[in-house]
Amino acid sequence: MHQNNNRADHRQVGRDRQLFATHELVGSGLPLWLPDGGVIRAELEKFAAERAVAAGCRRIYTPVLAKRELFERSGHWDKFSDDMFPPMVVGGEEFVLRPANCPHACLVYGAQLHSYRELPIRLAELGSMFRSELSGVLGGLSRVRQINLDDVHVFCTEDQIGSEVAAAVAQIHDAYRILGIEVAYYRLSLSGPDGRYLGDRRLWAGAEARLADVLRELRLPFRPVEGEAAFYGPKIDVQVIDAAGREETLSTVQLDFNQPERFDLQYVAADGSRRRPVMIHRGLLSAMERLTALLIELYAGSFPVWLAPVQVQVLPVGPDQQPAAGRLLEELHSAGLRAEIVGADSSLGRRIRHGRDRQIPYAAVIGAREAADAAVALRRRDGVQVPPVDASVAVAAIKALAGSRSLSLELDLPATDNR
Repeated sequence: MHQNNNRADHRQVGRDRQLFATHELVGSGLPLWLPDGGVIRAELEKFAAERAVAAGCRRIYTPVLAKRELFERSGHWDKFSDDMFPPMVVGGEEFVLRPANCPHACLVYGAQLHSYRELPIRLAELGSMFRSELSGVLGGLSRVRQINLDDVHVFCTEDQIGSEVAAAVAQIHDAYRILGIEVAYYRLSLSGPDGRYLGDRRLWAGAEARLADVLRELRLPFRPVEGEAAFYGPKIDVQVIDAAGREETLSTVQLDFNQPERFDLQYVAADGSRRRPVMIHRGLLSAMERLTALLIELYAGSFPVWLAPVQVQVLPVGPDQQPAAGRLLEELHSAGLRAEIVGADSSLGRRIRHGRDRQIPYAAVIGAREAADAAVALRRRDGVQVPPVDASVAVAAIKALAGSRSLSLELDLPATDNR
């Protein structure tokens, strides 16, 4: 696991590294992703999409707007309208920005009649949703008004609940391992005594018992906490501790018997009867904003190679090596790597230090000998110097390391002591 002993504030690092910005003309809680921050988000979205395909999900796209009636049907308007933006009147009808993606997923499922043979159906969408948060609670990327959520909605039979929830928890575990995130604990979020929860209490009791059984079968220690459930169903919350020692929820797995009933969702059972599917809400990587904030602080801005906005800084020692540096840059770009040249306008040492300050993983130094041999001398941001190696070999090694999504800077270079 990646360990960072520095207490980095993602808002400060984000400003210093020019990852995101805010502007009064846009408003609080609506960050602008700058190009370097856009790289990180795009890589995380790509990672989420690959994981969804590997989990048997199918991609959907749905609008961020819908008529108010959609959210009255789902229960969001009754239970959640204080946190929603006010309606917009268009053509005499009221439209609202969605506070959640699940009602649209229900409509996608309901667009066709499904057989039990098709279930489970897993629908993935990296969708935007909106919360009308008060200005006083907004901050950086961790608390925003537009949330871009890595969302999956699973429609399954009751018999499939255990295997689907267990698979979701395992997938979250695997994703966290790759990202270097440690789980603090699992919280079984249960309903509370107030009346904000939808549905029959017997359904709730059964759903809560199902989630507890899965956690026990997986031998995962958990804490049951009353009053933390979503209004439509209980959930497993994966709790993490941020760099400041604050606890927060990153990923969730939620059971929902209510929305399938409200939208009259059905499937054809083996005996030909119509039955109601169960809906499982599964967030593998959470919101892009919250995850990026956590990773900025976890890595203190020193991102692994696959997430680094600039992966290689090409440094010609002098003007005579500029053509060779240009050729290396083209080769790096052709390999899909993010690289830039910093010309010899200042000393080599100063340019290397500047790259380390920006926490660029590799400086590719090209002197007279390297230029003549089509080679490169790599210097890692942790200070390790790699003896000169063929430029194409170096490019292939960096590409392979980035593709593996490793947390290491260690390159697989032949006949090179790269410790």
